[in-house]
Amino acid sequence: MKDTLVLKNGTELQLESGASLTDMRVLFPTKQDMLAGWDMLTKENLEEMLIRNADGVIVGRYSNLLLESETSTVQEDGTVLTSFHLREKTEIEILKEEISDLKESREINTGAIEDLGKAVSELAEQGGMV
Repeated sequence: MKDTLVLKNGTELQLESGASLTDMRVLFPTKQDMLAGWDMLTKENLEEMLIRNADGVIVGRYSNLLLESETSTVQEDGTVLTSFHLREKTEIEILKEEISDLKESREINTGAIEDLGKAVSELAEQGGMV
């Protein structure tokens, strides 16, 4: 039994022995399976990740990860050995994301306030407010 990488959404990938955060090795049956596995390594799914050993015991918890790169090799039997190179985000990268999220929220709030102002003005013009 192998260690298992568990992503935030519950997706599980079986790790080859000797895997580390910077070298998560997964053996996929086909190229299509590899691409499907790669597609699961989204920003959201890498916000929280854990590794369980063969006995199901959690041996690693990680958060705020980035996929830096991947390397794949097609084996003689057609399977694909892929190494996903992950790393933890720096504090600056995390702060940039938080600032971006705040700006987006502010824009949404500004739009809602403008819409509310227009609605109140229209009501006042129609005599709906004194």
